[in-house]
Amino acid sequence: MEFSSRARLKHARLAGDRREQYPHSLQFYLEPPMESISLVEFESFAVDRLKLLKVIENLGVSHVRGTDVYKSKLESELRKLKFPYRALAEDDYEARRKDHISHFILRLAYCQSEDLRRWFLQQEMDLFRYRFNELTEKKDLKLYWFILNLRAVNIVAVLFCYSTMWVFLLSQVGLADAVDLFRARKVFIKDGFAYVPFKEIDVIVLNNYRTKLSKALALTARSLPSIQSDERLQPLLNHLSHSYVGPDYSIQKNTGKISLEQIDALSVKSFPLCMRQLHRALRDSHHLRHGGRMQYGLFLKGIGLTLEQALEFWKKEFIRGKVDADKFDKGYAYSIRHSYGKEGRRTDYTPYSCMKIIMSNPPSQGDYHGCPFRHSDPELLKQKLQSYKIPPSGITQVLELVKGVHYQLACQKFFELTHDVDDIGFSLNHPNQYFTESQKLLNGGRELKKEFNNSGNFQQKNNSQESTNSSSTPTSSNAKADTELEGLEAYFTED
Repeated sequence: MEFSSRARLKHARLAGDRREQYPHSLQFYLEPPMESISLVEFESFAVDRLKLLKVIENLGVSHVRGTDVYKSKLESELRKLKFPYRALAEDDYEARRKDHISHFILRLAYCQSEDLRRWFLQQEMDLFRYRFNELTEKKDLKLYWFILNLRAVNIVAVLFCYSTMWVFLLSQVGLADAVDLFRARKVFIKDGFAYVPFKEIDVIVLNNYRTKLSKALALTARSLPSIQSDERLQPLLNHLSHSYVGPDYSIQKNTGKISLEQIDALSVKSFPLCMRQLHRALRDSHHLRHGGRMQYGLFLKGIGLTLEQALEFWKKEFIRGKVDADKFDKGYAYSIRHSYGKEGRRTDYTPYSCMKIIMSNPPSQGDYHGCPFRHSDPELLKQKLQSYKIPPSGITQVLELVKGVHYQLACQKFFELTHDVDDIGFSLNHPNQYFTESQKLLNGGRELKKEFNNSGNFQQKNNSQESTNSSSTPTSSNAKADTELEGLEAYFTED
């Protein structure tokens, strides 16, 4: 009994310390975490938060923020990834700790460029807005103000409006903090202060949070040189900023599922715009520079092209141009075998994800690789979409997403328009995912399969077994592949 009592006392003290460290799940992330964590936990927390922010980005475009559908889907994702979803929950210390630490990890990864900072800031703002709106439905105002910790905000008056029978809490804030509300004539101005109704205070709080986080990202960017000297963290942080956290589209699952005769037809029906552009350029000019060969070659490998098929495919196309068979065998065949893990370090390389295509190696004059939604001029992109018979309303939607820097969502809209579906029901993060989902849709939920007919030719057949989703691979394996790809690029430099 004595041991049991001491154990309960120790547990109570520990619980009290935990509640003091993270009293509420809604925070401004003003103080960085000071504890030591393992690299495994570091990576796991970062990947889970990145998954959450990508879901938030997708929901923000697919649904109206604040609607019941939006809130239910976001709460479901928060539950699944074990992040705090109720601001006043008492027993979610581990979720709050994960939320706090993971925010600062991604802050390090996403402070490295203006585009990354803008994306991270927008998704964190949407997450904060959801949590704050959930909080404002609660009745404990004292707790509410304690969480916000905004000394500039003071409740100065309680007014009862007889005409509407509503109670208004007026909060006094600096005029500069209420510019948007002042413009909309929703506040009372006196002596340099704005008196804001309680129901409008979220605008003040969100602006305050945006300002603090924006400044924090800028300060973090200045501190990067000291972090870059840490050989343990820098590769992880570099990878996180353009990482892919979905299924692994590798050769093992798809080997031999397509024939060379099918590629032209598949490029029209099931290739994403980036790969369709590369295929068309290869057919027209009978050559691709090294960036295009890497991007397109690994994509073809991922959809099922064997090494022998790849060598035949590239050789047939190149010798139609200015490359003879001998030059191809000496200058290009080795690099293709290398990408299939048959030369050099014998690493089996994986296809590029959308984030890698968007964030690395932008195309220059004469190149056709990259993401058309990210790297093409809007007018040229519009002409390309028109040539693919996309309706004007659809082109407008795509261009609006591109203007809003939602490149993957623009590709997702392109998928919906070319496949005549209203909602594809998944987040698009990989060119090979685009191909796989397209084939499943076109073949009634079944994978592409080939078989020999009596004349020895390949013909397409629907597989009766439904395709199953690949399991997610750890980010560390993707990071390793990215590092090893740097060695592969050296073999593709000959144009």
